[in-house]
Amino acid sequence: MLAPRYIPLVLKQVARHRMRTILTLLGVAVAMFLFVAVQALQHAVTDATAATGREVTLVVYRENRFCPFTSRLPESYTPRITRIPGVVSVVPLKIVVNNCGASLDTVTFRGVPRDNAAALTNAFTLLSGSLEDWNSRGDAALVGEALAARRGVSVGQSLSAAGISAYVAGIIRSSEPQDQNVAYVDLGFLQRATTRGGDGIVTQFNVLVDDPKNLERVAHAIDAEFRTDQEPTDTRPEKAFVARAAADLVLIVGFTRYLGWAALLAVLALVGNAIVLSVQDRIKEHAVLQTLGFRSGLIARLIITEGLALCLAGGLLGVAAAFALLHFGRFSLSVEGTNLNVTADPAVIALGLAVAAAVGIIAGLVPAFQASRREIAASFRAV
Repeated sequence: MLAPRYIPLVLKQVARHRMRTILTLLGVAVAMFLFVAVQALQHAVTDATAATGREVTLVVYRENRFCPFTSRLPESYTPRITRIPGVVSVVPLKIVVNNCGASLDTVTFRGVPRDNAAALTNAFTLLSGSLEDWNSRGDAALVGEALAARRGVSVGQSLSAAGISAYVAGIIRSSEPQDQNVAYVDLGFLQRATTRGGDGIVTQFNVLVDDPKNLERVAHAIDAEFRTDQEPTDTRPEKAFVARAAADLVLIVGFTRYLGWAALLAVLALVGNAIVLSVQDRIKEHAVLQTLGFRSGLIARLIITEGLALCLAGGLLGVAAAFALLHFGRFSLSVEGTNLNVTADPAVIALGLAVAAAVGIIAGLVPAFQASRREIAASFRAV
């Protein structure tokens, strides 16, 4: 540890070569911005697809279908699913998206029966608007806050996409990634408003199971129930369903992990080079400090602290820029009606700052060791 009284000396050395310091800080900021953005992507994938063992929701989809446009199931399946042991409730959903491929601006409409509104409202917080408006108007929608911000709509306006135009009756907030970028409307309205599907046809069923241990058994029972029907089903836990639907996107995001590590290596090389150049410029000064009683270990700690200061300052710039972009940009990667929300999670921000500090310390180790091992006489003879 470095005593606080030596901090002004470190800061003076950092500010001594202003242009070199500024360029180093900018380089660190860009690299840490990239690292935090990549980590946010990774966090979004984990949040949307990683099973926790506490899931109690199954998604019943049309077998061998992927995009919501192609999954067509009779709404009449509802009572048959309800009778299966272990099933607590069944919610038929009609899903309409304006783009089934990977996109940063997908609008997803979810049609739910009005008699399931009570269960629906327990899953989110109403930020503005009125549930009474949603219940009284046939074309009313409850819009996730991320979708509302991205499309710039508020209560009383219309949200239009994929041939659907709905009145915004409320803005909702939810901890579930799939609820933040959707608009909930009445199932009957969405069935009548779409050219494909029509009355009596839904995209999927969300099934609530009584115990997480029963997920696999209930899923097999549902698929067995409809195996010989004209529209067979494929039932999976909700997060497994999202992982399958976004499989290609998950692979792409996984590849970005290497990009994040490459950014860290770039920071390490950049800061290490800056410190080496700085130490070489101050060889005689270090000899003077040793003559005045500064021990070799103290000089080493001064150099390591210099690297830490450079990386923390640049890291703060990069992390702040990444936080601002992710917070105000409200980015969401969507594919086949599923959403991966890229958010400025505090844990990701803290990780970015911790990594910046660690890289700064590592970058200063080698030049610190070299400076501490140099003899005073040899330092005075250095050119």
